[in-house]
Amino acid sequence: MFLLRHGQSYFNLHFTENRVDPGIEDPELTPLGHAQANAAAAALAGQTITRVIISPYTRALQTAAPMLQVHPVQVDIMQEVRERTAFACDVGSHPELLASRFPAHDFTHLPARWWHEGTETTAHTIARADAFRSLMAGRADSATTLLVSHWGFILALTGTSLTNGEILEYDPQTAAPERILWHP
Repeated sequence: MFLLRHGQSYFNLHFTENRVDPGIEDPELTPLGHAQANAAAAALAGQTITRVIISPYTRALQTAAPMLQVHPVQVDIMQEVRERTAFACDVGSHPELLASRFPAHDFTHLPARWWHEGTETTAHTIARADAFRSLMAGRADSATTLLVSHWGFILALTGTSLTNGEILEYDPQTAAPERILWHP
């Protein structure tokens, strides 16, 4: 399968400057983030993609949009692949707001508060990643699935730290990575 970290968000832009949480909830992509999303879509244009799994955060949904223009395939919005909740940017938007902003997607299965309450532990994020790995290892279409997710979740899943807009090819049948512990 292919893993794509969302493009640069306004949170990423400001946080990178001084490592201080700028207090932006569910941020959108910056112009650079949109360019990264377009570049990822172009990079994967020649690949067979049969399904796209997207985190419900705005930055992931915006990153997936150009991909879905190239690959108009089944979309699954999964709260299980969300970011590790540690900053203001990890407060999500309610399903009704997401549905109004992204009408092509179904958000009716999401609870009103689908993100984690408070700071999520590393162990909890790793447990979500392990459950996702098991789910995908059992799917016949895992090799042709694209996941659009986040730094912390992809790190917990693979042991690899991706930059904004970076793509990683990943086999969910592989053993869990050696755990890397991180702190916000």
